[in-house]
Amino acid sequence: MVRGKLVFITGGVRSGKSSFAEHYVMNEQAKRNVYIASGMAVDGEMKARIKRHQEDRENYPVEWETIEQPRHFEQVVPQIDTGYGVLWDCVTTWLANELYEGQMEEVEEKLFMAIDQLLVKAKVLVIVSNEVLDEPLSKYEFTALYQEWIGRLHQKLVAKADHAFEMEYGISHQWK
Repeated sequence: MVRGKLVFITGGVRSGKSSFAEHYVMNEQAKRNVYIASGMAVDGEMKARIKRHQEDRENYPVEWETIEQPRHFEQVVPQIDTGYGVLWDCVTTWLANELYEGQMEEVEEKLFMAIDQLLVKAKVLVIVSNEVLDEPLSKYEFTALYQEWIGRLHQKLVAKADHAFEMEYGISHQWK
């Protein structure tokens, strides 16, 4: 069975990772481009950032379908067809949201199951995640545990990925 290409992109806030990911997907010339937005607008700044990303995609020469899905990813997979270019943005937020209902092991299994299901269909799957462990571990036990878990997940995602990038100040660094 042919598997789609998996690309993992990480970076800090406003590093340019989402824009880089959008252009990466467009360059793959897939049948259709799908943007899975798993971030939630919890404040004015996030609402403005989401609106800006939506407007950017409206101005691209390639049509994008946006699926706003901060939870229940199993509802997204059936909407993806063979040969699509898929950008899954804010996977870190999705993971945090999923932890409200499950344990870390269950959420991790759900993540990799969703990735495998998408790779059967997608021409390319680009996953964007926020950088972690770029500052000292939190003094709060659960937050530190979460930071360490996300760091380990990033390592597993990079190992699984065909290509991995880190964004800094709008510049991409390809690690794999």
